[in-house]
Amino acid sequence: MAAAAARSGFRRMFSVSAFVPPKPTTPPPKADPSPNLFISGLSKRTTTDGLKEAFAKFGEVIHARVVTDRVTGFSKGFGFVRYATVEDAAKGIEGMDGKFLDGWVIFAEYARPRPPPQQPETNSQPQQSWGPTSSSWGAQ
Repeated sequence: MAAAAARSGFRRMFSVSAFVPPKPTTPPPKADPSPNLFISGLSKRTTTDGLKEAFAKFGEVIHARVVTDRVTGFSKGFGFVRYATVEDAAKGIEGMDGKFLDGWVIFAEYARPRPPPQQPETNSQPQQSWGPTSSSWGAQ
């Protein structure tokens, strides 16, 4: 009987955890329709020309860009495509979202606008000098 009570106490001690899992985050809202598309899931071998060529089948592509690593020059796995019209962009999403490009499944969605850059906080107060003032030492 004492062993059973000890076991249940032991279980209880380890079943209650101080770890509280984080609350599930809500996904960001869908972006408004625009001629700019965000393309994710790109292969490291995907080039800007290959991206433009793949999306040109669905409308007039004004600009395409695969974001690359500065050091290696390989794709970071995402890019952007700009169509002439929102209608062409919708056709591009419909035609390429979830399809294969260079052996990888890619995802196309409307690009969200970049948030404005944060301005550095400026203090209007002069910086504090931590050293003693000349009048405070030896002025007795």
